[in-house]
Amino acid sequence: MANNDWWFTGAWVILLLLMQSWKSLANNATPQNPLTSEQSDERLVRVNKCCEKFEIYNDSECTQVNEIDYFRPVFTSYKGEHNVSVKYKFVIGLPACGSTQSWPICHYQGSPDKLVLLEDGKLRHYTITQEEEEESESDQHIEYSDDEQFDDTHKPLFYDYPQGQYCIERAVSTTGSHRQILYASVCLAKDKEDSGFLLRKVVNPIFHGLSIIILLLIAIVYFVLPTLRDLVGNITTTLSLCLMVAQAADLVRIFTEFTNHVSFITADIILYFSILAAFFWLNSFGYYIWKTFRSRNVFLRVTDGRKYCYYSFYVWGSTAALAITAVFAHFFLDIDSDKKQNLIADQETIGWLGIAIFFSPIACTILVDVFFYITTLKLINRRNVYGRIQHKLRANFIMYALILLVMTINWLFLCLSCLQYEGLLYAHIIVNALQGPILLYICVIRQKHVTFLLKKSCCYNEPPSASDWGDEMHYMNGNNY
Repeated sequence: MANNDWWFTGAWVILLLLMQSWKSLANNATPQNPLTSEQSDERLVRVNKCCEKFEIYNDSECTQVNEIDYFRPVFTSYKGEHNVSVKYKFVIGLPACGSTQSWPICHYQGSPDKLVLLEDGKLRHYTITQEEEEESESDQHIEYSDDEQFDDTHKPLFYDYPQGQYCIERAVSTTGSHRQILYASVCLAKDKEDSGFLLRKVVNPIFHGLSIIILLLIAIVYFVLPTLRDLVGNITTTLSLCLMVAQAADLVRIFTEFTNHVSFITADIILYFSILAAFFWLNSFGYYIWKTFRSRNVFLRVTDGRKYCYYSFYVWGSTAALAITAVFAHFFLDIDSDKKQNLIADQETIGWLGIAIFFSPIACTILVDVFFYITTLKLINRRNVYGRIQHKLRANFIMYALILLVMTINWLFLCLSCLQYEGLLYAHIIVNALQGPILLYICVIRQKHVTFLLKKSCCYNEPPSASDWGDEMHYMNGNNY
């Protein structure tokens, strides 16, 4: 009987212990369920997606697609392993850049940009130089894709964008040459806010705008004042307008975000056309000075209008013929490999053959202008007596020589900037910025008779001059050259 009591008591103790254990497990399990859910949500890698989950970019617009066409990100480890299995969830919306500029990046076959989604949700942007791309295509014969790897000899520059500083999306283009594109909108990286980027994309456009205003001011001065509207004044006005158009076209070339490459190549053609026309006008200016000093009769102003028409036929005819030849050579004679080398942001530009046809005549006109300068200088040195007309021609000759020097230096730096060295590019930006103010000094400020006419036209309260020289002699009063 005692044995039965001990057995019964032990059974009750075991049962009580089991019930207490079950109760404890139940109590502990109840608060752990939401914690486990939160932990599992935190373990998911967040991927910033530009459009909704069921949408992709179709010609820059979020468009709903079937489930088979959904964007499915491919992750890469930091060691270079591709197609890494990662649990993720999408965070929909554009990046919150705040005051920082957003920047579009497109990754497609042959693009200089490559986008890689890392296993922790960061977006890595590789920047591939043209030389690295050519070596990769010639040595490895591979195409750029999401599974592309880089070896130690072809390591491009890259920048990692953290979560919230980017959004990635699959894009489909129905108009461009590349149909399938991996698109990303990123907040401007800090390493792109360096002095080089600011100089090329911010300071350079400001310099172009100031140059356009200065050149327009020169053209207005020589066009509005009647006394300056002779042959030299008309040539100076037209030359300033040509340089102004060239500055405007180059300003368009700075910004490469166009939907059609025709805009960029059109700006390229207008730029070279305007520069070529400006040098032909300068050549006409030098020819006029040279021929006038060689002639014994310098009173030729009555024929200035007709001469300007003759020079216009020469300048515009030659420029148009050479421009048509250069454009024809670019589209029909230039080889495709050279065209691909001159792509900027996937946009076609004038190739080396077209540039050579534009720039070779400029070099020839510079040589002819140097001949005009040397021979005219010898003629001036032989003369011992100068009248007022000779003083005016001598002032025009000095202005022509200074303009030739400034334009030649700027053109040489433009040629050097085509070599794609950053130092030469920055030097061209600085020289090009100085061209406008220097021309303003040469054509307006340095010319005392021009400043005299400006004062006389703008200041109405000045007392009239006591000497009556007549219209021409009055405005040439005092050897203000």
